[in-house]
Amino acid sequence: MPPVFAHGALRLYLLALLESGPKHGYELMKALKDRFGGTYAPSAGTIYPRLGKLEEDGLVSTEPAGRRTNYHITAAGLTELDRRRDDLAGVEKGIAVSVQRRDVELMLQRFGDDVRADLRQYAQGGPIGPATLETVRTVLAEAQAAIRGNLRI
Repeated sequence: MPPVFAHGALRLYLLALLESGPKHGYELMKALKDRFGGTYAPSAGTIYPRLGKLEEDGLVSTEPAGRRTNYHITAAGLTELDRRRDDLAGVEKGIAVSVQRRDVELMLQRFGDDVRADLRQYAQGGPIGPATLETVRTVLAEAQAAIRGNLRI
């Protein structure tokens, strides 16, 4: 499986998340999980080392907040973020494509599960007839042709 973020993209995205205000590590992990629709949930071992490097580089600062540490974007971090807005747009586009692909896959999975359940339920009362089989075959072939036509494959 390819990495979720290209080299340096997670670092940039963390700066973007901090632009709206200070956050602690768990909030950043949750924001990433939410943005990916739950398909990507970074671990503490992914987030905290990058936050530490951002702090080391002077792009974020920290402030204790009880048992947690809040991270703030610094002026240098904002400058870096502004300088790389085009890169950030590319990261956002990649995330959107990933989420959209997942949505389509879930839709197809749900459709297949629902049709299988309907056919199983019907089959409890007797065999599925040739007309039903032909309907399934025709509808699936038409759906595939319509989707392929839209994709221009």
